Amino acid sequence: MTEIKKGLQDVIALETRISCIDGEKGILKYRNFDINELVNLSYDSVSYLLLNGDIPNNTELDDFSSKLKNEREINENLIQTIKTCNFNIEAMDALRTAVSHMSHCDLDLNDISHDANIRKAIKLIARFPTIVASFSRIKTGYNPLSPDYNLSHGANFLYMLSGEKPDELEAKVMEKDLILTAEHELNASTFSSRVTASTLSDLHSAIISGLDTLKGPLHGGARMAVMNMLDEVSSSNDAEQYVMDLIQNNQKIMGFGHRVYKTYDPRSNIYKDLAKKLAENKGDSTLYNIAERIEDTVIQELVEKQNKPIYPNADFYSGVIYKYLGLHPKLATSVFAIGRVSGWIAHCLEQYSDNRLIRPRARSI
Repeated sequence: MTEIKKGLQDVIALETRISCIDGEKGILKYRNFDINELVNLSYDSVSYLLLNGDIPNNTELDDFSSKLKNEREINENLIQTIKTCNFNIEAMDALRTAVSHMSHCDLDLNDISHDANIRKAIKLIARFPTIVASFSRIKTGYNPLSPDYNLSHGANFLYMLSGEKPDELEAKVMEKDLILTAEHELNASTFSSRVTASTLSDLHSAIISGLDTLKGPLHGGARMAVMNMLDEVSSSNDAEQYVMDLIQNNQKIMGFGHRVYKTYDPRSNIYKDLAKKLAENKGDSTLYNIAERIEDTVIQELVEKQNKPIYPNADFYSGVIYKYLGLHPKLATSVFAIGRVSGWIAHCLEQYSDNRLIRPRARSI
């Protein structure tokens, strides 16, 4: 009798050229390029890599970046749709509604040819930041801002949120965050997008599936939970007891543990370094110190004493970064989506190119 793996844990569902993870060694690669190399590129370069299979040369990058910048603006009809959203919701819900609106305006809606999907991809990648920033500004009583075409993908997003251009470090951190979240093999939201694409539904529908799945607190929603957790700890001196209470009550410590990684998540090392630099740049290490004490306590109590591989995942120190960047917790998951949309699209393109309907079986009990 075939063994059933609850949650499909360790089940190999398909083959992909887009990314690979070595959970034992803590290695992550996009298209065979190590994440520690890619994080030093621009988000546009990494997005191009995911969609096209290789790092662009200068001409290819200039062309791709120009196309993205020319599609950043959203029209008044889409802004009006965003205004109809309930402003007590997360930005993810508004983003999902906006993508549905975009699909209604797509003249190639049901065309899933490669050329049509690339045209759609450019618009989706370019407009995700504008949609999220517009929702945030409308929610807080301000008018949406037009994009600044002279700024990078990450810097432009921060500018559209606040109306002020970020400093060099903030811009760099936002860009790296989007790169670090752009792709992560067959995670729940990517699998969801591929399942939808496998039915030969349109690209917008596949991306909406990814958004709906990412929202969950056991996936992308964990970043918002980390930010909320950090608000509950007043100082680094209180952090140890906070963690001990969670452990004693068998409660999940948000931002720790991963289904695939059995060692330190390679993205977490980068996020931790960025969080420290932001803390130093702002002259306030309180939040960073709290996070570090939480990490130290978790590792001491669970890794060292109980031999459980529960290390910080990408959500933990990214939550610290979002706090330093002044992002509201209800924006956290949508910011994750701004980075991840390139990965979702790459997987959908791969699925369309060699498709077979994804249709597993269930055992009757």
